[in-house]
Amino acid sequence: GIPAPETRLVLARALQDLNRLDEAERMFEEALALRPNYPEAHRDLAQLRWMRSGRRETALRALEATLARLPHEIHLHLTRSVALEFMGELSDAFASAQAGLAWQPDDVQLLRQASHLCAELGEGARAVAFAQRAAGAAPGVPAVQITLCEALLASGAIAQAESVAARLGATAPLDQHAIALRATAWRLLGDARYAALYDYATLTCAETIDAPLEELAADLQALHRYSAHPFQQSVRGGGQLPLNAKEMARPSIRALFQRFDDVVLRHLARVGSGADPFRSRNTGRFARAGAWSVRLSSGGYHTDHVHQRGWLSSAFYVAVPPVMQPEATHAGWLRLGRPGIKTEPRLAPDFHVKPEPGKLVLFPSYMWHGVEPFESDQPRLTVAFDALPA
Repeated sequence: GIPAPETRLVLARALQDLNRLDEAERMFEEALALRPNYPEAHRDLAQLRWMRSGRRETALRALEATLARLPHEIHLHLTRSVALEFMGELSDAFASAQAGLAWQPDDVQLLRQASHLCAELGEGARAVAFAQRAAGAAPGVPAVQITLCEALLASGAIAQAESVAARLGATAPLDQHAIALRATAWRLLGDARYAALYDYATLTCAETIDAPLEELAADLQALHRYSAHPFQQSVRGGGQLPLNAKEMARPSIRALFQRFDDVVLRHLARVGSGADPFRSRNTGRFARAGAWSVRLSSGGYHTDHVHQRGWLSSAFYVAVPPVMQPEATHAGWLRLGRPGIKTEPRLAPDFHVKPEPGKLVLFPSYMWHGVEPFESDQPRLTVAFDALPA
């Protein structure tokens, strides 16, 4: 039959899931040999090489060689920009977005990326200008309105940001990111609705679970295979492992999630019903919507974020270095309430949760959360999942 790059990409991803990483790399390369300007294959190959090596030049070699030959391929500039952003190279990431916009000044994805990077770089007014160009090219698209709202928050135009977020809430009421942006605007405006939405006393819980932590830690350590974080996730200075059917089949992991179910059901019964975006969807039942494990190394942390397509989110502590015990430093602690976007003025966390082996923390997916950096020769090992109403 006719060689299809799409087939090679699917096979490469399957090989990666099976931990056959050298074969996965070769299959990504085959996909790109058939279609050199294939952005999804370039992204996945760059990400795999980055997670295996943590080296920029290794990760971007194929993508940059293709861009040298095909500089007009704007989606490859976007792919490179996103990769550089998650390697911590924000200025180079912005330059890459600008290189793409030089070829196509009205590309919405590049305009959104340029706006986001300007906000991160502390250039709020430029962020708004790029976001307004994107909104002009794609009016009414929720993702573009989210970019505009973030840019307005970064520039200090809080009332305008709240207005955009209110419209988002009407058009995309289940979008947890949109809910978080409106909450952030309310907090900056001193609006009492913030405290009602981020009602930690009612909507969050922490409970210690009796689980075979040593067996669980050994199983997870054996499964973790990456030294660097994936793109477009919150992890920095560590690896992330999806927990799919193969991983869930391990007795220690399967038993852990059965214990999680009991805690979640009790929490949902305790929270009850209400008018807010969390309780209004509470049926008392849930279905898991993704699970993963994170192994943070010394210096590692999570950027502040929300889970855009979630409802209930979680963190469970399997192994915690002793350095995380002191209250004064909050090293390695879960941080709640600090926005994962630049705001003017900046906002501090609402509070911290101490990580302890066996502790499960539950919270609405729209709540900003991150992890403070820590230094230790022992890793910080966690499991997490999202859930949706059932």
